[in-house]
Amino acid sequence: MIPALTFGAGAGAGLWLLLAWALPPRPALGERLAQVNATRSPTPIVVGGVDWVSTWGRAFVPVLRALGLPGVKIENDLRVAARGVDTYLASKALLALAGLAAPWLLHAVLALAGLSLGTEVPALAGLVLAALGFLIPDLDVRAKATRLRKEFRDALSAFVDLVWITLAGGAGVEAALGDAAAIGHGPAFDKIRRALNAAQLTRTTPWNSLRQLGEELDITELSELAASISLAGTEGARVRASLAAKAQALRTHQVTDAEADAQAATERMALPVTLLFLGFLGFIAYPAVIQVLNGL
Repeated sequence: MIPALTFGAGAGAGLWLLLAWALPPRPALGERLAQVNATRSPTPIVVGGVDWVSTWGRAFVPVLRALGLPGVKIENDLRVAARGVDTYLASKALLALAGLAAPWLLHAVLALAGLSLGTEVPALAGLVLAALGFLIPDLDVRAKATRLRKEFRDALSAFVDLVWITLAGGAGVEAALGDAAAIGHGPAFDKIRRALNAAQLTRTTPWNSLRQLGEELDITELSELAASISLAGTEGARVRASLAAKAQALRTHQVTDAEADAQAATERMALPVTLLFLGFLGFIAYPAVIQVLNGL
């Protein structure tokens, strides 16, 4: 009974996905009007590339988009990781299909060897592995985005220091931003340079491009920096003291995060030491416990 229900549910879901891909639902009139009247968003500064994953899983991307994937938070994480949305959705679909098919392939190999696990075990294992494969890209993107945001904040602290030093030397705001970005190296400075180059090409102010980059990467410190610099660029405010205070705050936050990471690593090390100590006590107490039990 369980195999029949499992196969029926899988076949029904597969047919529904196939029909949704072949015959997509017609959008409502309100959605059409919203697309026509919507203002065109600026071109993203950070974009992801196309690889073989998106090529093989391209057929499943419209279906997953119709389901509302990915969310706003995941989209920001994808921008930070410089990974395309289509690649992310295709990887979710391919990993889910691989997890669903892997137990059946193992079942076929065992059947050729004369062994059989039945149909319930591959079916349940396939559903579990498919769910895990569908969630693995989310966990990977979030972990990578968290790490890259931390690295970007560390680089932003150095960038603010360089801007402040350049402003103290008598340079203008735009020249200070360009010189500070040209000195640094790494992915964070590459993104900042790309944002400043985009501002030059589009004839916009550099602080607007930095603000857009901060919104795309979901880094509030960069947006706050752009707001502070815009005061100097538009209203002539003196921001050297403000930038020095912001750089100090970023360094303090960086030290606090490093101390928190070190404390977390220390707490994680306590568990292996405790288990090792308990195992050592078990080896010592085992002979005495056996003697007591045998004497009863």
